[in-house]
Amino acid sequence: MKPEIVPGRVVFSKKGRDKGRYFVVLLSLDADFVMVSDGDTRKLDRMKKKRRKHLCPQPAEFPAIAADYAAGTAQDAQIRKALAPFKKGAQESSLGRDQSVQG
Repeated sequence: MKPEIVPGRVVFSKKGRDKGRYFVVLLSLDADFVMVSDGDTRKLDRMKKKRRKHLCPQPAEFPAIAADYAAGTAQDAQIRKALAPFKKGAQESSLGRDQSVQG
């Protein structure tokens, strides 16, 4: 069973211009939409509104980031640091695919 998409959950974008990127859910708007940020291209001052059906929830969760956002003390650097292992893993897997095609 997939994890629930709740504030603090790490999600992977399956659709849209930001397809293939990891985000942290910061705010649940309603049954269909959430607000996400990655601290890099989508910073806290201009978060992205995404449909839940276009996101794939990951097992990782950062409730401290969601709590800091609710308190107004969250920082983009905090989100970037939390997502760094996911971005690194995505880059390594794409490099592996490129090398296997060439070799």
